[in-house]
Amino acid sequence: MAFSGPELAYLGAQRLGRLATVQPDGTPQVSPVGFSYNEELGTIDIGGFNMSRSQKFRNVVHDGRVAFVVDDVVSTDPWRVRCLEIRGVAEAVRSETDPIPGQDSSLIRLRPARIISFGIDQADQEPHEMTPHNRDVV
Repeated sequence: MAFSGPELAYLGAQRLGRLATVQPDGTPQVSPVGFSYNEELGTIDIGGFNMSRSQKFRNVVHDGRVAFVVDDVVSTDPWRVRCLEIRGVAEAVRSETDPIPGQDSSLIRLRPARIISFGIDQADQEPHEMTPHNRDVV
């Protein structure tokens, strides 16, 4: 399993992330997105309104390299943040069904290659003593 138990719990409690893709001219694009963890495949699945017609979907078709971030601020006194960054390769998965008008079933499926987490596995650690948990996924 690529994710730790606390990381999976964190992903399950969050609703919004940011997906960075590469446009055909090489410039980056970052988009706020809804997501879910696909337990069967060990992937992050990103769907949404008109997904197959979105620029981020076209970007993934052109270049599957992506980064995805979920983060939040738990406290400002003391300052405590949590962050999970997932780098990897994504695929554009097309679907022919449209369950709701405007919302297609197509999705972007992210396969993690590198995971960087901060503040998730160390909830009781002093803020300035926290360290990132970085690892490559095999």
